[in-house]
Amino acid sequence: MELGFLLGSIFKIFAILAYLYGLLWVLARPNRWVKLIGVVVAFGVIQLALTDFGGFQVLTNFDSGLLFQACAMTMVALGLNLIYGFNGQFSLGQWGFYGIGAYTAADITYRWVNGDARGLLVVGFGTVLGGLALIYIGRWLKRFRGVPVLSSFTLYLIGAILAGTVAVYIGNALNPLFEPLLGTNLNPGALNSPLALQIVFFLAVVFAGIFSAEVSFLFGLPVLTLGSDYFGIATLGFTIVVNVLMINSDTILPFPEMKGGRGMVGIPKLTTWFWAFFFMLAVIIIMRNLIQSSTGRAIISVREDEVAAKAMGIDVAGSKLMAFVIGSFFAGIGGAVYAHFIGFLSPGTFGFLQSFNPLIIIVFGGLGS
Repeated sequence: MELGFLLGSIFKIFAILAYLYGLLWVLARPNRWVKLIGVVVAFGVIQLALTDFGGFQVLTNFDSGLLFQACAMTMVALGLNLIYGFNGQFSLGQWGFYGIGAYTAADITYRWVNGDARGLLVVGFGTVLGGLALIYIGRWLKRFRGVPVLSSFTLYLIGAILAGTVAVYIGNALNPLFEPLLGTNLNPGALNSPLALQIVFFLAVVFAGIFSAEVSFLFGLPVLTLGSDYFGIATLGFTIVVNVLMINSDTILPFPEMKGGRGMVGIPKLTTWFWAFFFMLAVIIIMRNLIQSSTGRAIISVREDEVAAKAMGIDVAGSKLMAFVIGSFFAGIGGAVYAHFIGFLSPGTFGFLQSFNPLIIIVFGGLGS
């Protein structure tokens, strides 16, 4: 019986991998109708397999767990493949951004279902204002030549801190308006309905990805000037720092609901097959279109020869930073999807050893493919 269970599990794992490979193959076809039909069939097959037909279900809870984790890991691995496979920057920080996305989205929805809208308001306004500040500062710095990297980083950091401070004040000011509509756990309000939760979940995932991207921008600006090997060491240090902050999130950081090293519980399980498939498909399409664009070719040229790319007029530093930011955005999306499937987050999940998981995936799967 144990042998049969083992063989069955191995078969299902290979079936899931074959399914993901088939989906990628369909998306690579030039005919749009083939793509559309293939995507609909791919979604429908798994949806039927997850449906309970009077006690009979093709995929068990264990199987569905593997499937949802595979979707989340696909997004993380695609992001790292963009950074390392296509751009040539050896990074071990992808797992840190995966954790940032997971905890950010989880905190938003956890607060929302408990009658607190500040998570969504602060992160939402913070990411928008922070993004606008970074864009404006970047355009302003283009007027000058030879601005030192550390000086630019200081300006970006000040802008991000100011945007975050303003977002906190806005969130605290608007939260009393939402409290009557949110209600409590025993008496949920109009904004705690199933439909409202789905909208909040979507916003939480998107904001978590954007927040991870903005953190990667601030981190990557000074660190990407290092060589590839030293950059890898720096990103590994970043992952360790993020993990330490997670362990002490209830003491160092003002987030008692995360419970530090004990792990965050009570996260609403909002990740359905529709959402997992939707976000994974969106990441795959964005990745594919990016690589086939002129921006993607510039990113690849930096990997091949930085000197030649610079001689051709390509902004080498900008291409590196763009690949790093977009890859981190994908990781944040994957972390948010994972958090709302598992319903529990532990700092041990985002530790040092786990940071090698996406690297192993893209190395065995083929760098830059």
